[in-house]
Amino acid sequence: MDYLSPTYYFDYNSEEVQNLISEYKTDTLSNKEKTIRLYLNVRDSWRYDPYDLSLSKENYKASTIAKKVKGHCIEKSILLISCLRALGIPARIHLGKVKNHIGVERLTEKFGTNELTPHGMVNVFLNDKWLKLSPAFNKSMCKMCNVAPLEFDGENNSFLQPYNDDGNLFMEYLDDYGHFEDVPFDFMIKNVKEHYPNIFDTKENKTEFKL
Repeated sequence: MDYLSPTYYFDYNSEEVQNLISEYKTDTLSNKEKTIRLYLNVRDSWRYDPYDLSLSKENYKASTIAKKVKGHCIEKSILLISCLRALGIPARIHLGKVKNHIGVERLTEKFGTNELTPHGMVNVFLNDKWLKLSPAFNKSMCKMCNVAPLEFDGENNSFLQPYNDDGNLFMEYLDDYGHFEDVPFDFMIKNVKEHYPNIFDTKENKTEFKL
């Protein structure tokens, strides 16, 4: 498997991605330090938005995502993976199915459920082992939900916030679809249509969904 090369989606030779990683092109930072800093940058500089769905391949390119101010979990994962690969750090996308338990009223109204699928996260290879990390939930959103933002220390997995600060259930993983060398676009679209058929009933020919 190749977890370093650019692809249509991980287009890290683009100007947009190169601008993002310019400050990390230095030997004074270890791969661990670069990963931590990039993780925090992507986590907090792009506001989490689960309602902006797309059926267009173009919108899942890192160069396209980099120009936005918000993104859902898969978009933010794609952006982080592209930056890591551009710096010679192996990274791949990992997908699953999760259930949110806090602040889900609008989520349930729009999707008909508080389950999110596919949920995207990142696998990064550091110090001879693969680690899971999720840059999805920005710090300001976590504050509104009274949940601690996910930190990443470069040594341990950081992809799940099971409880909020009051001890209430926040998020749980329901299914694991595994990791992929490249963005599995066809799988993702099939998955979305199977789990949220109601949002496609009247919008079948559209490629963007502002829910």
